[in-house]
Amino acid sequence: MISDLLFVYGTLMRGFDHPMAKLLAANSDFLGEAQCRGRLYLVKHYPGLVTSDVTADVVHGELFRLRAPDILLREFDMYEACGEGFAPPTEYVREMLPVTLADGSTGEAWTYIYNWPVAQLPLIASGKFLEH
Repeated sequence: MISDLLFVYGTLMRGFDHPMAKLLAANSDFLGEAQCRGRLYLVKHYPGLVTSDVTADVVHGELFRLRAPDILLREFDMYEACGEGFAPPTEYVREMLPVTLADGSTGEAWTYIYNWPVAQLPLIASGKFLEH
């Protein structure tokens, strides 16, 4: 079975006036604020998450339960230009990542990992896209 959890940390979060953020809000249940281990970079007007093994590297976002995960994940894959039909290396790849909710509960959720070099990109040190 495909996971129905999606961790978002950028333009798909609540409050963004973007058609894909609205699609997510209308077709999922918000489970709460969450975080994962990683580093957040400002790519352009949107962020990119890169995984990290450093405990202090934390990216803040939101966790959603998708009501129709297979259909929605295909839509989000198209939005993130990754998966079937896109030539590698794609800018993002969708992977399962451990996440922690604000109440301390943990689990794994799909998220979009930035897949291109970050050496020339500014780090969002707070790990919070909304504070960049």
